[in-house]
Amino acid sequence: MSGFAAILRREITLSLRSQGDVMTVIAFFAIAAALFAFGVGPELNVQSRISSGVVWTTALLAALLSLERLFALDYEDGTLDQLVLSGVEPVAMVLAKTMAHWLTTGVALLIAAPAVALGLQLPSQAYGALMISLLLGTPTLSLLGAVGAALTLGAKRGGVLLSLLVLPLYIPILIFGAAAVEGAILGVATNAPYLVLGGLLIAALTLCPWAAAVAVRQALE
Repeated sequence: MSGFAAILRREITLSLRSQGDVMTVIAFFAIAAALFAFGVGPELNVQSRISSGVVWTTALLAALLSLERLFALDYEDGTLDQLVLSGVEPVAMVLAKTMAHWLTTGVALLIAAPAVALGLQLPSQAYGALMISLLLGTPTLSLLGAVGAALTLGAKRGGVLLSLLVLPLYIPILIFGAAAVEGAILGVATNAPYLVLGGLLIAALTLCPWAAAVAVRQALE
């Protein structure tokens, strides 16, 4: 646990020092959503109808931006080797790095989401569902992304490979996240999408750190 806490503190400190990375994620989130709005035209009804899917799609793509750096920088300068040699469990290291990624990137997306949704004319009754679905879904994005980032360590054009590996896995989260927001817009029950998102989060929290740790070990051998 001391190793986990030390790595978590280190990762958060590094992220706060390089605030440009977080600002890049937020800027991409806002600009991509604005492009969707410009693409569909000025009709408010059309924007309102697609707003749930647009917010979730752009948030998903924004979360993908910073995943390549999750392990790559420490891999290149030998920090990963030092962490493993120091006796820190690879699973704890992966979990700490993934949690730090969510606390910086995921929370930033949560904070920016209401403003982006407002620009897309999301109905007011859907904001609660949007925040709950993002709160359940974004940690899963980080966990799945950690597996992809670990599998592409040391590969040429790792960012492209990472996207190809991770994006198909993100589809269920996108579907049920957008479904929860759409259900709130239509005034129907949203319990089922929440339960699915919660189940996906539990499954990812159980399996992804182990899978990513195995991939990191193989990359270091």
